[in-house]
Amino acid sequence: MGAKLLEMKGVTKRFPGVYALKGANFDLELGEVHALLGENGAGKSTLMKILNGIYSIDEGQIFINGDEVQISGVKDAQKYGISIIHQEISLVPYLSIAENIYLGREPLTKTGFIDQKTMYENAQKFLDDFDLGLSADTAVNKLNVAQQQMIEIIKAVSFNSKIIVMDEPTSSLTEKEVEFLFKTIRNLKEQGVGMVYISHRMNELFEITDRITVMRDGTYIGTVITKDTTNDKLIAMMVGRELTNYYVRDFSASSECVLKVNNLTKKGVVENASFELRKGEILGFSGLVGAGRSELMKCIFGLDPFEQGEIFVKGNKVTIKNPNDAIKNRIAYVTENRKEEGLFLTQSVQYNLTIKILDEFMKFFKVNSNYESNETNNYIRDLKIKTPSPDQEVKNLSGGNQQKVLISRWLATKPQVLILDEPTRGVDVGAKAEIYSIMNQLVKEGVSIIMISSELPEVINMSDRVAVMCKGKIQTILNKDRFNQETIMHYATGGN
Repeated sequence: MGAKLLEMKGVTKRFPGVYALKGANFDLELGEVHALLGENGAGKSTLMKILNGIYSIDEGQIFINGDEVQISGVKDAQKYGISIIHQEISLVPYLSIAENIYLGREPLTKTGFIDQKTMYENAQKFLDDFDLGLSADTAVNKLNVAQQQMIEIIKAVSFNSKIIVMDEPTSSLTEKEVEFLFKTIRNLKEQGVGMVYISHRMNELFEITDRITVMRDGTYIGTVITKDTTNDKLIAMMVGRELTNYYVRDFSASSECVLKVNNLTKKGVVENASFELRKGEILGFSGLVGAGRSELMKCIFGLDPFEQGEIFVKGNKVTIKNPNDAIKNRIAYVTENRKEEGLFLTQSVQYNLTIKILDEFMKFFKVNSNYESNETNNYIRDLKIKTPSPDQEVKNLSGGNQQKVLISRWLATKPQVLILDEPTRGVDVGAKAEIYSIMNQLVKEGVSIIMISSELPEVINMSDRVAVMCKGKIQTILNKDRFNQETIMHYATGGN
């Protein structure tokens, strides 16, 4: 380390009604992993999209190996040896793994046709090197989210880039896959590759990074050496204040059963799942990727059919064949995949917030605009959604603010059962604390929450009880006095 691969100086970027970046600075050294840290909306992804040619730069300079460069598009970035792994998966679902890895740069035969044999052999070698157990001819839409994320990483590595940007690369990975990713990162470091690492998982930063640069509200706050800083110092730099009471919970659940599931089975996915949810509690669902947690909740919410089983709401057996049936029984579901399954990205914040409660402010085809605006503004205020106005298109918000819009939509339906699937995925520490506080307030008001989470500290600190799943089965349900990381992982990996 020591030789500058990259320098970004005084970078400014404006969007309609808002400064995304104001004179931001960043640099990257040879063979370094440099973290970029900040709350959602701090400008991290915008800065990296400028580096990758996705956004144009309004003001500022970019230097590669000491030479000033102009990056006007993705091809320019690739020419300078820059690759980016986006937080949101951007693969083409109906193409094969090999076709996705080499999309737009397929190897050609002497006659000018795509060399299918070479392309698939090279892709398979990458898959084997990463020990994924996948075939290069598998269609991407057959893969789960974690597998797709690994393909994104392989695609970036395949460019032989000297600068690789990783935006929340572990958000969908299991612990085993994270370990393998870190091994890959260390190997790339030895080859002199510089990596920009964006993540909200603080423990990862201390394990894999050399330096950390903090941004806030589009501005550069400071750069620290990882081994010389602490969690609390980084959080204070991020949010501009000391953050106390990170996990907010008042444990006072009643014994009243709100939701009961008996022997729910979906062949090959979920087997004889049974559990009860009590009024005013958070029931955590833990397990490895592919354990069947999300699939179980989609059955309960009516998104997926199931072959057998019974669902009871407040003691009454109910039939839920679609989401409308679930909503009528005051069950809400915040999906894990907000962009594909949750949000209307080209619609406004207000539209997304109020789409499920239209009947509350519409009468005889007339809209009570004041009521709709008040509801929208209340949730923007309460969840601290960063948006220039309620009319801003959701696609222009950061990932964390998009998540808060989605949670707000379902809170507006006044549910008695709220299913949260990875509620803080891709959300910064400040926003996480806000979401935890909202969850705590909801259960105090009598709402019952099912929380699926891959973050064990989140499960342990926020849950009254934890159901642990493995290969489609609920292995056990642990009371608070019994669960810790070791016990949960024991059951999640199939232990008795």
